[in-house]
Amino acid sequence: MGDNTLPKRGSNGISRRGFLGRTGSIIGAVALAGHLAPPAAQAAAAAAAPGPIGDGARVPVLVIGTGYGGSVTALRLAQAGVDVQMIEMGMNWDTPGPDGKVFPKVTSPDYRSFWLRTRTKAPLSNFLGFPIDKDVPKYTGILDAEDFAGITVYQGRGVGGGSLVNGGMAVTPKRANFAAVLPSVNADEMYDTYYPRANAGLGVGMIDPAWFDTADCYQFSRVGRKHAQRSGFAWTFVPDVYDWDHMKREAAGTATKSALAGEILYGNNAGKKSLVQTYLAQARATGRVTVSPLHRVSTVSPAAGGGYTVAIDQLNTTGDTVATKTVTADRVFFAAGSVGTSKLLVKLKATGALPNLNGEVGKGWGENGNVMCGRANHMWDPTGKLQSTIPCSGIDNWDAGGAFAEVAPLPTGIETYASFYLSITKNPNRAEFTWNAATGRADLSWQTAWKQPSITMAKTIFDKINSKEGTIYRTDLFGGNKIWNDTLTYHPLGGAVLDRATDNYGRLHGYTGLYVIDGALIPGNASVNPFVTITALAERNIEKIIATDLS
Repeated sequence: MGDNTLPKRGSNGISRRGFLGRTGSIIGAVALAGHLAPPAAQAAAAAAAPGPIGDGARVPVLVIGTGYGGSVTALRLAQAGVDVQMIEMGMNWDTPGPDGKVFPKVTSPDYRSFWLRTRTKAPLSNFLGFPIDKDVPKYTGILDAEDFAGITVYQGRGVGGGSLVNGGMAVTPKRANFAAVLPSVNADEMYDTYYPRANAGLGVGMIDPAWFDTADCYQFSRVGRKHAQRSGFAWTFVPDVYDWDHMKREAAGTATKSALAGEILYGNNAGKKSLVQTYLAQARATGRVTVSPLHRVSTVSPAAGGGYTVAIDQLNTTGDTVATKTVTADRVFFAAGSVGTSKLLVKLKATGALPNLNGEVGKGWGENGNVMCGRANHMWDPTGKLQSTIPCSGIDNWDAGGAFAEVAPLPTGIETYASFYLSITKNPNRAEFTWNAATGRADLSWQTAWKQPSITMAKTIFDKINSKEGTIYRTDLFGGNKIWNDTLTYHPLGGAVLDRATDNYGRLHGYTGLYVIDGALIPGNASVNPFVTITALAERNIEKIIATDLS
């Protein structure tokens, strides 16, 4: 591309001067970010939504992915007067299944649950020593358990990305830890402007502490609090994007049960505020954002007349390619998630589509130090038959032991006397994506043995609790009498690290008009659940890109 501009006028663009001078500028519009689009506006936007992108289309902006970074990008560009096409590999989850619900329960996985698998692969694979995975029809389901040599990476598939399948724990890192998360980013800007903007846009809230103390569905969390505090650990409430008023009504029996009906891992039908209800709803309501589900980008290369030629496969629900399309985009934002963006970029560099990408592409990948374990409590410490699927608390031993442990639910519907935890640790190990020409896919160099630092750090919490309480680790949850699930991550980060593979605002080195704007920018560890940081960084970067790259 010969310049750094989007189309200056007309239906597809607006001049920077005109945009910045407009009364409803992006800064003013942020005041609306904390509010969900009203149901009528959401319905109208959905009804008016055009069909998928057409072969031969020319677009000002193409965003690959509809997760946190992509959704922020689409909304802010649309508010700046730019038309945006979003490409999403997964489905638009808006149609009920045979049970009348869009999403199934954690305890009843079916064809909707997993991305193109013929057998489920639940993070908790066993219960009471028995395997719980089962055969399912191959389908473009909501949760991708993507296997690499040393790790399985869990990712959301569908319009809304990871926001569809996570527990919604919306944690801003401690400011003291931020320099280790994003060393090239000004912390004052993030904590004064972009974290507050992200929290407002995501609809982040906190559980009512008084209600927490009496709610049956959080008995598991109160047991976690008691055990943590008895061993001298800091225990804390954790913000979330669930509608807490809805949760109270679920408990009171006056609202459709969702978190209290075992829904989260494969989607949530009622109270959770995913991106579909927040950023994406606002983006679609502008009339400038179009989403093409079941579309997968296969290559991006410079176009002869400027911009980029993007090849896209259209999929059916069994994962077959039913059409191929070629479109031209003036600018492309890579927002397919840490794994999706990294895999695509190393492919494009190695195959010669984008040979000028630098040597940092694919590097700096980490798994946020994720490791799981369970503890077997005494009979006098029941954790409750009814457990909300939305976690609301954690144990903080980050400074002393390098671990923060989410007190997680185990929503089996029976009393288990078990405490279950997902830990985030300061694991220093980083892996690299490389392109394997022989297999035609990207490989990841992660080794399962690299999880040992995570286990050691998590043990600084749970060994002490077990010693104090006279309890033991559960060995019946992960198969093979394993105490630790050390072969997974929910929080992939890195692979196109900020200020290395890109400049300090996500512009890819070597190509004008190509950007990374998702978790691939964060070098391997966020010290907490990462999606608020991904959102805040996207808010920061797109504001700079709009102010400087549009003219």
